[in-house]
Amino acid sequence: YLILIPISLLPFFMLHGISRILYFTIYYLIGYRKKVVRENIYNSFPQKNELERILLAKKFYNQLCDVILESIKIFTISKKHLSKHINCINPEVINKYYEQGKNVIIAVGHCNSWELMLTGIDSFIKHKAVVIYQPLSNQYLDKKLIEARSKQGTVMLPAKNVKSFYNMPSEHLHATVFAIDQAPSDPTKCYWMKFLNQDTPVLFGTERYAKEYDLPVLYARLNKLKRGYYTLEFVEVVVNAAATEYGEITERVTQLLEKDILKYPEFWLWSHKRWKHKRTTTAS
Repeated sequence: YLILIPISLLPFFMLHGISRILYFTIYYLIGYRKKVVRENIYNSFPQKNELERILLAKKFYNQLCDVILESIKIFTISKKHLSKHINCINPEVINKYYEQGKNVIIAVGHCNSWELMLTGIDSFIKHKAVVIYQPLSNQYLDKKLIEARSKQGTVMLPAKNVKSFYNMPSEHLHATVFAIDQAPSDPTKCYWMKFLNQDTPVLFGTERYAKEYDLPVLYARLNKLKRGYYTLEFVEVVVNAAATEYGEITERVTQLLEKDILKYPEFWLWSHKRWKHKRTTTAS
């Protein structure tokens, strides 16, 4: 943590300079999760040849290093400075529900600089942003990350407390943010569908709470303009969640994410062990 703070104070152009060194280190010297990345890309894009897969992997590692350094920036970045790097292009899509007195759910994926986006999302909308997260085993670092992610207004909510959160009265209308592309801990308690050419278990929380509390669902897309600069775009997915069929919401938001990945595959988190479970297995 004492190392991260001085790095966080550096301007973006210097962080991106360090990113080039980090890329060489983790790709060529360490080989960080190369096997996982190559396997994920191979299974997702069987139509690509070997050279295309290698080039995609290299682009991903370049992007990953940028994201790592930009994520460190959340420890010290101000709201004003962050607004120069992320611009919300259509806040009216979500703010109309605030005017209607409705809570909402936002589905997100691990594309581009998601830490910057989640840190600043409360500034872009009228709702109180509540981000669902899994606490780290290192309690000290977990505390510091919560402080960094929360300093601009975003509320961090442990996944185990989501149910009680929804059942408690709130002073503010809230927009609850669910990550939809993490691997479920228990593959028997999720929704299975085709995603990136593979049979995939998908977390069901977004749909579960949307249907139970009849909440509108939106998808948040983070578009990259250039290094360190992004636009946040909201896509309306479901207005009347309670009226949807089983699996409909999960399919819709996951397909939106898949569309973004297919358009710019290097911007997604390929180093994640997304397909460690098979449909016939139980949770490890």
